[in-house]
Amino acid sequence: MTITGYKYTTEEQAIAARKAAADYKGYPVPGGETLYWVDYNYSELDDFYYIRYVDGLEAVLGETTEFEVTVPDLEA
Repeated sequence: MTITGYKYTTEEQAIAARKAAADYKGYPVPGGETLYWVDYNYSELDDFYYIRYVDGLEAVLGETTEFEVTVPDLEA
């Protein structure tokens, strides 16, 4: 599956990017339920972390890239 977004080799990098995006949007809001603007995912089959692009995220994380994420065959 092709993803447009941001790719990271370590979880620490993904956490830092998530925090930068949350800080930019002013999350978390005291008393609110939303903690982050975006969250990261881990592709176990590809061994990397990634954040999917959402509108406006480039203001914080820069230019997006397109990359492949291997999706496991669930019918096996």
